[in-house]
Amino acid sequence: MAKSSMKSSLQSLAASFADAVLDAIKGASLQELLAESGKAKRGPGRPRGSRASPASPPRATKAGRLKRRSAEDIAAALDQVVALVKKHKAGFRAEQIRKALKMQAKEMPRVLAEGLAKNKLKKRGQKRATTYTAA
Repeated sequence: MAKSSMKSSLQSLAASFADAVLDAIKGASLQELLAESGKAKRGPGRPRGSRASPASPPRATKAGRLKRRSAEDIAAALDQVVALVKKHKAGFRAEQIRKALKMQAKEMPRVLAEGLAKNKLKKRGQKRATTYTAA
């Protein structure tokens, strides 16, 4: 019987505590509640947890992922590739171009595709035997 009386007294204490907390919350203003929680009100449409200020530095990308390149960056890389390929009449493979210009392998497909699309480069061969020459 001691268990049931202790259980009932704990339940009544918990219920009275909950009622007191609800009364305190109902009596407080929204600004007071936000000030106590230490969090600013988020605007409509803003996802939870994104409180980054505009002045905060950009987050680091995942390992191995390239940063976004502008059209000017790609054009500059293409100009370097065209200048290199012009020096060698037999042409260069993509691997040779990459080594000569110290580029990452992930950078090459976009640059080479732009060169072919703009008729600045020509290609001959297939797969790894493909050689690129200046148009």
